[in-house]
Amino acid sequence: MTPYALTVDAGIGDLLDADRLLHRMAAELDLPEDVFGCTHLVRDDRPRVVVSLSRPARPLPDTLRERLAGYGDLAPGLPDQVGRAVLYPGVGALTGTLTVAELLAGSAIARVTVLGTPGPPGPDTRVVTRGHVRPQWQRDELVLAAMPARSDTLVPFEAPDPTPCCPDH
Repeated sequence: MTPYALTVDAGIGDLLDADRLLHRMAAELDLPEDVFGCTHLVRDDRPRVVVSLSRPARPLPDTLRERLAGYGDLAPGLPDQVGRAVLYPGVGALTGTLTVAELLAGSAIARVTVLGTPGPPGPDTRVVTRGHVRPQWQRDELVLAAMPARSDTLVPFEAPDPTPCCPDH
């Protein structure tokens, strides 16, 4: 994706807390609009979710590294190339119902795929965003996985309020 990246390991255990951390960083640090904030699953002896901040074409502001130190342990670069994007150009406009063409034109998302179908959706296909659009990096482009919903619409595959499968964990 980019050589201009920093990873923050705050010892977070789940995606929703990582999303909250990225939103807090965006608000508190006044991040530039072209910054990508992603979550990454780390599967080692201490499974967790880390977050990354990156820019595709230019370095992050010099002062950002110092300001990020209070959020967790910092490391240069990305932990992997398949981050799940929470912050990205255009994300703030992805609310309500949009066509696929509007979604692609108004954000950094490059493609939409539909689970269980061989080809992409048509440009006029409506996407009910539910205010929660989390594309993932695939081969250096942001791709939104969607699934069919009511009335010939699509919804992002990831739900904004997932129900835990086993509440006893």
